[in-house]
This record gives sequence, structure tokens and C-alpha cells, in this order.
Amino acid sequence: MKSETASISLTEPTPKRSAAWKAILILMPIVTAAALFWLRQVQVDHLSNRALPSLGMVPKFELTNQDAQPFGSEQLDGKIWIADFIFTSCPGPCPIISTRMSELQRPLEKTDVHLVSFTVDPEKDTPEVLREYAEKLHVQPKRWDFLTGPRDTIHSLSRDGFKLGLSDGTEEDGGPVHTTRFVLVDRHGTIRGYYDATAADAVTKLLADANHLFREQPPK
Repeated sequence: MKSETASISLTEPTPKRSAAWKAILILMPIVTAAALFWLRQVQVDHLSNRALPSLGMVPKFELTNQDAQPFGSEQLDGKIWIADFIFTSCPGPCPIISTRMSELQRPLEKTDVHLVSFTVDPEKDTPEVLREYAEKLHVQPKRWDFLTGPRDTIHSLSRDGFKLGLSDGTEEDGGPVHTTRFVLVDRHGTIRGYYDATAADAVTKLLADANHLFREQPPK
């Protein structure tokens, strides 16, 4: 009986050992996240010296944001901004696109880079719907606007302004056919880059080019 009791006591975790394991389990995600953030920053710094092309001008526009306020070229004048095209009921790539757009907020929070999401389903995506969608993404106030308006205006802006594919037809799931690319626009309204939002390195490349553009065109 004595040897059996001794054997049991050896296998039971001590309070100190249990506390140590709990601390490790808590710290592992934090350390991993910090390491990934550092690695991304290293990659961003490595890429940020490449030259950016000029790919055409974004035409003037005015739409309505998630707060039911007018928003367009006038509010973006003199700013670097990043655009995407989504719709809130999208069961396909839109959640990935919006999540990756959300990832840009923290590394760009000390800049004046603005984020803009255009809905390609404006009939359903009213300002109220867009505001709820924005809240789920923890949007930073006055840094990221979701825009709705006349369908023809948005579709023309996508096709003719941003030179992006967008169809008046529907995908198999019933949603509008639209692009999955981010667009980087400089302070003069010139398109400087396109990025596949579904690619693993999309955020890294976009951050690198945004940082390059920020140095090329510092705020006045």
C-alpha cells in the first residue's frame, strides 16, 4: 500500500507545475501572434522599396456611407486610400476580403490611409445594413467607410473607373459577380496597385506598397 501511494503521488501534477502549464498555454498564442506580426513587418520593410506604377485615375464620385452621410472623392481628396468591392450577404470570398481589409487597420492606424468598401448589391446593402456589417468588423471610426448608392453608378465606377471586372449577372450562389482585388490609390486619385485579396501575401504586399507611397507622398 505504501509503494502504491508513493507511485500515485509521483504522477499527480503539483500546483506549481499546473500553474506553469497554464501560463505557457496563455502565453503561446500571444508569442505566436507577436512573432507573426514581426515577420510580416520584416517582409513589409523588404518589399517597400519597389517602384509603383501609375495605372489610371479614379473618376470623381459621391455615394452614401454606413452613417447615411454623403461620401466620395471630396472626402478622399489628398489621402492615400485602399478600396475593395463586396456585399454583406456574400457567402463566398467577401468575408475573407473584409477580414483581410480589417487586418490593415492596426498597422496603418498611425497614418492617414483610408479604407473604402463599395457594395455591389446596393439594393440590399442600405446604410443600416452596412453599419451592422462594419460593427462586426470592429471598424475604426472615420478610418473605414462602406459605400452604397445607385447600382449603375457603382458598377460603372468598378468597370470604367477602377478597371475591374463586374457583371450585371449573378454567380451560382445568387450573388453579383465581382472582383476580389484590393486597389491602392494615391493622394492624387491615381491607381498605384492591384492585389488579390484571397492570396496569402495580399496584406503584406499591400502594406509594403502603402508604406512606400506614404514616404513618396507624405501628408502635408
